Amino acid sequence: MQFKYPEILWGLLLLLIPIFIHLFQLRRFKKTPFTNVKFLKLVVSESRKSSSLKKWLLLLARLGIISALVIAFAQPFFANETALKEKETVFYLDNSYSLDGNNENGNLFNNTVQDFIKNIPNDQQFTLFTNTTTFKKVTIKDIQNDFLEIVPSSDQLTINDILLKGNTYFTKNADTQKNIVLISDFQRRMGSAQPQDSLSDIHVHYLNPLDYQILNSSIDSVFIENRTNETIDVATTLSTNSEEESLPVSLYNGETLIAKTAAQFNKNKKAKVTFTVNANEEILGKVAITDNGLDYDNQFFFNIDKKSKIKVLVIGKSTNEFLSRIFSQDEFDLSYSSLSQLNYSAIENQHLIILNELDELPSSLATAIASFHKDGGSFVLIPSMKGDLNSYNQLSSNFNRTKYENTIAQNLAISNIKIEHELFSNVFEKNVDNFQFPTVKTYHRMQTSGQTAISFQNKEPFLISTDNAHFFSSALSIENSNFQNSPLIVPTFYNFGMNSLKLPPLYATIANNVKIEIPITLQQDENVKVVDESMEFIPLQRALPKKVQLTFMENPKMPGIYKIMHNQNVLRNISFNDNRKESELVYTQILKNDSYSSLKNYFTERQKSNAINEFWKWFAILALVFVIIETLLQRFLK
Repeated sequence: MQFKYPEILWGLLLLLIPIFIHLFQLRRFKKTPFTNVKFLKLVVSESRKSSSLKKWLLLLARLGIISALVIAFAQPFFANETALKEKETVFYLDNSYSLDGNNENGNLFNNTVQDFIKNIPNDQQFTLFTNTTTFKKVTIKDIQNDFLEIVPSSDQLTINDILLKGNTYFTKNADTQKNIVLISDFQRRMGSAQPQDSLSDIHVHYLNPLDYQILNSSIDSVFIENRTNETIDVATTLSTNSEEESLPVSLYNGETLIAKTAAQFNKNKKAKVTFTVNANEEILGKVAITDNGLDYDNQFFFNIDKKSKIKVLVIGKSTNEFLSRIFSQDEFDLSYSSLSQLNYSAIENQHLIILNELDELPSSLATAIASFHKDGGSFVLIPSMKGDLNSYNQLSSNFNRTKYENTIAQNLAISNIKIEHELFSNVFEKNVDNFQFPTVKTYHRMQTSGQTAISFQNKEPFLISTDNAHFFSSALSIENSNFQNSPLIVPTFYNFGMNSLKLPPLYATIANNVKIEIPITLQQDENVKVVDESMEFIPLQRALPKKVQLTFMENPKMPGIYKIMHNQNVLRNISFNDNRKESELVYTQILKNDSYSSLKNYFTERQKSNAINEFWKWFAILALVFVIIETLLQRFLK
């Protein structure tokens, strides 16, 4: 038993007062002789016994009254150790898309929000954060309206990130009990909690409101499967965890339904459908399905604009047919010029310049190419077998101290491809093992602090590529190498061209670092903006002489098709979709000792563990009982 006001227990010293009164009475008895006292002695003896019993009972009753009253005012109670501690509570509510499923009881996320409001005590102060919002040291009355407006998001924190972030909201008071409550479905990609020294004093509780299996079908990706001058085949991949064998899939151009088909799921619960669209028409595409699972993955946005052709100028040999095969007319504007007929003023209008096996690189051209690159252009230097290395170094030395040192006549295989290099992004799915690597007969030894994209079997660089400045160490003519016949030449040169003007992709993913380039010349203080029907924003941008580079990081927040505008003119469209990882409905196991199945159970358990059982009323009643006993003793006991 514990006392709220233990200092009042000093009042028990008052028990000495009735004790002194009863044991040290001031009455004195005087002896008087009497003739025959035999009978009187008997009467006096019986009276004294009765009087002594009454006094002892009254003493006990009065001691009981004083004791019960003192203890009642001290307010005794029973409680466990944690109930007496001051508490700090931080809640994490997962508002990622995976918690936005539906069943016969409605939307899971909305029901979780309503249960939280219903069960949390009105006077409890707490901190609550989601993947997108934070409420610090509030009560539910303070935030109820804002709390109800929280919407599901594509953002998702890992369990470790949640715990570390939650820890920052606690005070440094070591005497408080710190609790953090994670409300989530705990997808496997959230990971598991790792021991942290900073979290050793924090009690972590896990609450999973998901008590049923979400059956969900999703649109996973959209890509161009085939393209001709007249038509484009747009393929869509889908997946499901239900037992559905087929699912209707619709294709919209803007708000107009232009095609509809049915996806047939295979035994792996995957499906692919293909739509054919007009290659000469601008497509603001949306692929849509309907199911009872998650909502966010039921539509997928993409757009096909009229492509801006990438301008490629080849200076030097014009007999390389492989370049005309790679840089096709539907995507590139390819032109050739000999060194003697070169129009230097045309350089700044290009996106990619290829210096193709020039025996000597004039200093004027090296200066022009360096200036061209500084203004955002890209170039490729392919040396000649008999090239003047010193003239090449006039250009290469400006880029990561790259230097051509000497010429080596040796048959050497190209055997190492850096697949993680930006040049080969999305080209190789895994490391290249079984590959027919090309060879060279002669190469120039090079030194650089830049990135090597392709190297020889002796680890020396074959292609150095950094920031759209590309240097080969060997001539690519068929007299010196069979590289032109290698499958590797296509993605290498094609990406030289595509990276020189990063046009908007078929679609982009929200929250990924997306960079694109728009071929437009901006005047001072001008900018481009991105708009849709409900919002507009100005992305991070860098103006170059012939184009502007746009970077999308924090915006946009919502999926859809956005217009890139300058003044009132639409330059291009760009589509954004949410990351599809939330559709992978695979969950991690949570320790049962620290987990709860519902918010109601959690708050009920918290109230039980924090309960304080007070007994002062019982002691007040006991004091009243002793008063009644004393009254009865005084009245009826003679």
